[in-house]
Amino acid sequence: MRVNIYYGGRGLIDDPTLFVIEKMTKVLEELRVTVERHNLYEEKNSIAVLPKTLKEVDGVILAVSVEWFGFGGYMQQFLDSCWLYGDKELISHIYMFPVVMATTYGEREAEYSLIRAWEMLGGAPSEGLCAYVDDHVEFETNADYNLMIEKKTENFYRTISRKSVAFPNSNMQIKKSVLRGSTLSLTPQESEQLSAYVSNDNYVKKQKEDIEELASLFKGMLGEGGSGDDYINRFTRHFSPDKNMQASLYVEITDREENLVLDIQGEQLNCYQGTSNHADVKMKVRSDILEEILNGSKTFQGAFMSGDLSAQGDFNLLREVDTLFRF
Repeated sequence: MRVNIYYGGRGLIDDPTLFVIEKMTKVLEELRVTVERHNLYEEKNSIAVLPKTLKEVDGVILAVSVEWFGFGGYMQQFLDSCWLYGDKELISHIYMFPVVMATTYGEREAEYSLIRAWEMLGGAPSEGLCAYVDDHVEFETNADYNLMIEKKTENFYRTISRKSVAFPNSNMQIKKSVLRGSTLSLTPQESEQLSAYVSNDNYVKKQKEDIEELASLFKGMLGEGGSGDDYINRFTRHFSPDKNMQASLYVEITDREENLVLDIQGEQLNCYQGTSNHADVKMKVRSDILEEILNGSKTFQGAFMSGDLSAQGDFNLLREVDTLFRF
């Protein structure tokens, strides 16, 4: 028989949960059970791959500490990983024993949360052990408490040995009718491989960089992002001269290293890439919004009113920009 212990606390010396799982480990080993313990705080960077440790396991002990509100994030991450990447068929044959030690209010709620989570994963929870501990020394030296821990551990051993059958519960119906797993149809082996990729920070970072690079590539291929020369040509083609206009416009494209200066002297337009400290109107806009304006689907004034474009300077002149450039 094999039993895995997953400890979700912080590993503090005075954590009573540690005392309980060490006591349970001793009892199980005396019953010739192979026990493997995983301290989630030590394996926090690889929690996504821990569901694969459930292979060939007959039972698990989920041990948590309640220090202020709920049982903390490490155990929640482990349960999330079991839901996303775990083999549900495998989990359905695993018995779970919840251990919840609290130094504040909430041990019952935390125990129920573990039980509900395991039921929704398809597993079989058994009667657990939870307690409020005010003084960990008094708790650990209490002979009656020690005896209770031993008896409950022995009962868990019997539950696994007899392969006890539990009554059906409503949580399974909720899983069938409401909860949905991954939309990808993955085999358990593929899910396990995916969890390994997810836990690899370097791999995830590289994938994000590759996606951004591909997005930029396809954006350029589809004509969704112009170059500086392209912007200059389009502004020049759609310039509508006004012989009385004397103005300088500066357009800062916030997500690209390309800024435009539009100097208007009557019927002459000088458009170039550069900076200007003396522009009458300074505008800031993202390249995708600028594309919408240059394609005629949005106006400068409309972009300003919607907050997609910010501007400083002569706002009367800003209102005239849409008449100077007709896209």
